[in-house]
Amino acid sequence: MAVVVEQTIPFSEPSLDLHNSQRWNQLLPLIRPSLKVVRTAKDHTLLVDVALVKSTFVHIAAVGTTGAFSSKLLDDRNVTAIVTGQTGAGLPTPSDIRDAMQSAGAVKDQAVVVARAGKKRRVEMHGKDLVEVEAGGELELDHILHLLANATKSCRKSIQDVTELLKVFMENSSTAHSKFHVEKAGGKPAVLQAEGATGFENARHAVERDLKHAMKAHSAQEGDATYSVHYSDVNGLSRLENYIIAGEIAQYLDSQSIPYRLSHSTIVDHSDAARGFSISICPIPTRYLAAQPKPHEHKATSTQDDMALQQTLSQSKPHIAFHDAEIRKRIQSGCAAVISAEPTITEYDTIVGDGDCGYTLRDGAKQILSFIQTRDLTRLPETLAQLVSELEVNMGGTSGALYCIYLTALASALATESTVAGALKAALGQLMKYTRARLGDRTMMDALIPFVKTLERTGDVGQAVERMKEGVEGTKTMEASLGRSAYLDESATRGVPDPGAYGLLVLLRGMAEV
Repeated sequence: MAVVVEQTIPFSEPSLDLHNSQRWNQLLPLIRPSLKVVRTAKDHTLLVDVALVKSTFVHIAAVGTTGAFSSKLLDDRNVTAIVTGQTGAGLPTPSDIRDAMQSAGAVKDQAVVVARAGKKRRVEMHGKDLVEVEAGGELELDHILHLLANATKSCRKSIQDVTELLKVFMENSSTAHSKFHVEKAGGKPAVLQAEGATGFENARHAVERDLKHAMKAHSAQEGDATYSVHYSDVNGLSRLENYIIAGEIAQYLDSQSIPYRLSHSTIVDHSDAARGFSISICPIPTRYLAAQPKPHEHKATSTQDDMALQQTLSQSKPHIAFHDAEIRKRIQSGCAAVISAEPTITEYDTIVGDGDCGYTLRDGAKQILSFIQTRDLTRLPETLAQLVSELEVNMGGTSGALYCIYLTALASALATESTVAGALKAALGQLMKYTRARLGDRTMMDALIPFVKTLERTGDVGQAVERMKEGVEGTKTMEASLGRSAYLDESATRGVPDPGAYGLLVLLRGMAEV
């Protein structure tokens, strides 16, 4: 987990013009086209989601803190209305908000909860079908929005149950905060937590300290409860860092046999540009909130599975005749080309990626050359399946995983298809089930797809290589939508081919030119 202690917000608050409600009125409908701009009788601005008009649940209206809208407000599809402008006379009242929602046709007879961030916690009834809840800041507001969206269906349909749920939250929720600091503690980057500044060791220790601090308030918890846990990254932790935090939270709660439901949001705080994360925890009666189901445990492909596949392939009678000398020569030529091109691939990946693609492909090529020395390539499907078993262990990176998936599918396809082109196409179909990458995403698929489709259509390897080359050239001007390059500005990748696509071109061109 990276620790960045300097300011990480690239633009100042005034330059972003975040307090301009008109900016949000234009932006949010682009994200959610069903949002409609509505004004209250006192000239406050609301964005109302008319797509939720048929909802049978209690409607949610959120009053965002102008200039600091969290990702929860931007992304949550269960929020019916968002208050973006406060240009009218004072703050909009709950009645003002509900009346505007009704005028937009989003609310008929359903009850409404108006949630806002403030400085104190309170739940207040405004009649039998209108409730106002004020949270102690953006973190708690995001947590409440998560609760209201994920409570049991019976709870979400009853304003009485929703009110009781909110009261439970106000009485029992606790928080903990971590902020990376410019100072050092014990010679390590400091993390400011409840106990003061401590040296950052790893993500697990930092998360556990916050969880233990927040859980102290619930040591006497009795009765059946689901722990609602919401964490917010503050001022832009990366997606990977967020996954790590979520994983550490889940592992800690699992180790304590605590049933939970976990959620996340991103908060921008221009008043303090330091990065960090905050956690909010509240035990909720199970009648209001059910624990999230446990994910299925991952079961790695076992040696028995590998042996079963290899045995099946060894007993098959392929329709294609495989000639050892020809196949060996093509493989050796392709792998030699990849090894020779490693510096170029590494250079490209240093610019647009993590810098390891060249090494990954080079090491994979060396392993293949070593593997085939004593293998009978006339039994190519079986041999290929055996090769994948070794590559899975020793060939890392995203490209390594994709190659292993593709080669596994290719081994099976070579045993059943009548042509190599047909087998390559069948394997491509299998690979596309495991990756969202397609043509135009600036990945190795921009090389593989044109090659396979052209070869299957024409049977001409030379023409297939040319189409693949054109695909790789095209990546020089593409904006990446997947992978490490997606985090970079388009100008940083312009003129540089995708390293994975280029590496695959080198391999297949080397195999084809024998």
